[in-house]
Amino acid sequence: MHPRDALFEAQEQLPALPVCDHYAGVEVRMRKSLELQAELGPVFDVTLDAEDGAPVGGEAEHAALVVELALAAAPEARVGVRVHPVDHPAFEADVATIAGKAGARLSHLMVPKVESVADVEAAVRALDAAGATALPLQVLIESPAAVHRAFDIAAQPRVQSLSFGLMDFVSAHGGAIPSQGMGVEGQFTHPLVVRAKLEIASACHAHGKVPSHCVVTEFKDQAAFRRAALRAAHEFGYTRMWSIHPDQIRPVLEAFAPTEDEIATAAAIVAAAERAQWAPISHAGKLEDRASYRYYWQVLERAHQTGRALPPEAQAWFPH
Repeated sequence: MHPRDALFEAQEQLPALPVCDHYAGVEVRMRKSLELQAELGPVFDVTLDAEDGAPVGGEAEHAALVVELALAAAPEARVGVRVHPVDHPAFEADVATIAGKAGARLSHLMVPKVESVADVEAAVRALDAAGATALPLQVLIESPAAVHRAFDIAAQPRVQSLSFGLMDFVSAHGGAIPSQGMGVEGQFTHPLVVRAKLEIASACHAHGKVPSHCVVTEFKDQAAFRRAALRAAHEFGYTRMWSIHPDQIRPVLEAFAPTEDEIATAAAIVAAAERAQWAPISHAGKLEDRASYRYYWQVLERAHQTGRALPPEAQAWFPH
């Protein structure tokens, strides 16, 4: 029996999403992002931005460009699209054009500025009307009220992932959070921002969804960005993170990937557990059982998602 089937019920399995979600909205950057994904493989998502990337008055033309790029991407590519919020005049046209023409090719549709379950349900109705009934929905939580409702939003069956919209969240406080709260250091220390991040991560883990960490705008400070990615992964419970510059993609992959020692330990324990037919075992002087087997299996899945080399005993579990 495959470890995934032996250790988890179907409803317990998190969506197997790449740990990096890379955003691009300008045509040249969208094309370059898809080229980079083709080079590195689908170890990160490319989300084409039809919201901020669309010029005012040119929303329809930009949506058509997004469709063209998505349909032209390599068959193994993972391409998503961010549309306008549900209360924006362009929302329904976005969904009808993008999901209607390229829905079968997309990995997900991102809806920003979701405030409630009602907004999610409006997005679901639009997707279904466009014929994209199987397209996963990801949402952006960007206000104090949305954070308050994060658990209800995460519980909506069509939702696959929640992302934190840092910049809008800070500005929604009317100056009560200083500008440092949007910075690479302040976003990990200001109490209101920290609380929001933890609420979103907790809501996702409570309902089997993927928490996706917000942008870090200081893309030229690679050392600071790496520290931020590590904190998001190791301290705040996030399993995915946004990238807004190509130089951020590899640091995200590295920060969210397990180490070689962690991978080797996980492979040895899961292989021994399989031989024991998932009964408890002793490994390196410690008792291991199904609870720890689940953890170590998730280490191997994360290694695979980040393109890390797997030991021979684990390779058969990941044929692709």
